[in-house]
Amino acid sequence: MTRLLSLLLVVLFSANASSNTLLVLGDSLSAGYNMSIEQAWPNLLGDALKNKGKSVTVINGSISGDTTGNGLSRLPSLLKQHNPDSVLIELGANDGLRGFPPQLVENNLKTMIDTIQAQNSQVILMQIRIPPNYGKRYSEAFSQLYPTIASEKSVPLIPFFLEQVIVKPEWMMQDGLHPKPDAQPWIADFMAEQLEPLL
Repeated sequence: MTRLLSLLLVVLFSANASSNTLLVLGDSLSAGYNMSIEQAWPNLLGDALKNKGKSVTVINGSISGDTTGNGLSRLPSLLKQHNPDSVLIELGANDGLRGFPPQLVENNLKTMIDTIQAQNSQVILMQIRIPPNYGKRYSEAFSQLYPTIASEKSVPLIPFFLEQVIVKPEWMMQDGLHPKPDAQPWIADFMAEQLEPLL
């Protein structure tokens, strides 16, 4: 009987471990802009995490051009469909590039976090930074939103991977905004390193 119970616990534990899912809710930086979805870093992240001893199913819910408002409107159906254990929010760059009010971005991100946590899923927020298109004051206020929200909502904040990629011109597309396919394996490894302690 004891052996049977132990075996049952092992099977249940294995099932739980294998069902660990991460939803990436992002924009073109995660959606594989101008490349096949198979080349995008979220598609490579599962193997990168496996190399670190984590068995995670990664669901890429990213769409090029999405703002925080778009992500917020799509979030409930994604949560219902996938029931993820964790959600990585990589949104805001398009809001910033369009000069949306920081307060709007803040409200959308906070509502997303509340919605995810209400589903008993873990939230991981990615820092987003934008070029100074609308002046230094706006870009600094925008960037400061993320650590402020992470602190207020007690969610982990991970670094913006683009900061490490943009310094290598050979990794960037001609628009200066999107990483090439060549950069995606490095991004996947970088993200695995950031996410592994949190998953």
